[in-house]
Amino acid sequence: METTSLAPHDGELMGFLAQGLAAGASDLHLVAGYAPTLRIHGRLQALAGDPLAGGQIARMIDSVMPAVLKPQMELRKDLDFSLSFSQGGEPARFRVNVFHNQGSLGACFRFIPPTIPSFEWMGIPVDLARRIASLPGGLVLITGVTGAGKTTTLAGLVQMVSQSGNRRIVTIEEPIEYIFKAAAKSVISQREVGIDVDSFAEGLKYSLRQDPDVILCGEIRDRETAQMAISAAETGHLVLTTLHTQDARGAITRLVDIFPVDQHQDVRSQLSLSLRFVISQHLLPNIKPEEKRVLALEILVANDAVRAAIRMNKIETIDSLIQTGKKVGMQSLDENLSYLACTRRIAARTAHRFAKNPAGLRAMGVADVELEDGVSI
Repeated sequence: METTSLAPHDGELMGFLAQGLAAGASDLHLVAGYAPTLRIHGRLQALAGDPLAGGQIARMIDSVMPAVLKPQMELRKDLDFSLSFSQGGEPARFRVNVFHNQGSLGACFRFIPPTIPSFEWMGIPVDLARRIASLPGGLVLITGVTGAGKTTTLAGLVQMVSQSGNRRIVTIEEPIEYIFKAAAKSVISQREVGIDVDSFAEGLKYSLRQDPDVILCGEIRDRETAQMAISAAETGHLVLTTLHTQDARGAITRLVDIFPVDQHQDVRSQLSLSLRFVISQHLLPNIKPEEKRVLALEILVANDAVRAAIRMNKIETIDSLIQTGKKVGMQSLDENLSYLACTRRIAARTAHRFAKNPAGLRAMGVADVELEDGVSI
């Protein structure tokens, strides 16, 4: 659900959001007992002023929450919606999560860029994006923790697919973040969970009756959604979706484990046929604190060896298959971390902290570093 206007009395909230826009923040946090806090390039920065009271936050939230959602607040405890308005003549757009916290309301405002960033800006290889966008069908998983840029990657892919023409695209999102502009010879429907459709699973089910070529499912959270996504990919649709996992191997395990144990072999067989790519994203602190965070990627391409490993339940071999799959475009996280550290995009300490195998980083030329307490890693 989207709201596009602000009540006159919430100038305080407008001021916080304006400061965040000016600072290039990714998020604004409103939590009772704390000063309003921005996340800028991955670091939290409190704004000047006194800690917020619960009543202040409730008033600000009430001024921007869509009326249709207000009665649901006591029942659901957590709500998502999008917010947009004009700031200095420029559009400003946010994803808002409202939550309960020790008897008070809190909120997180995610700043959404007014336009979909380029793949170069994101840090996604353009050739990789083109390979995915040109797929005639199959399942593509974008994984990572919250705030890793998964939604932005999906938006960029949908925009590229749309611009290629002759594609019918259906998105199921909660909430809708980026608004896609009409492109010649493509048609896009954007459906919001809770407003346009009851759930991700329902959206996937009924999207298949809307003549889609490409389906974007914002997130796989449950068994029904997972089954619908895999089945849609099996039947020739390109399905783009996300999972909250740390790496490519974990995405496969998580997807299978959503189902009962007695269905695991069938799911692995389906997944081995439908999976095309798993892209695991990590947004890391820049070596220059004042600059935006740096994207590190792990890339799994579902070639014959990967399909066999999935089908035969040899998931533990996925990491080694990634390391030996450079010719088909695979990339391990540690390889990318090594490159980013050696090119001075991230600090060596950061590379060692996020590496799966820190000892392997040393072999790739990333020297040992000292932790703040002086202990070597």
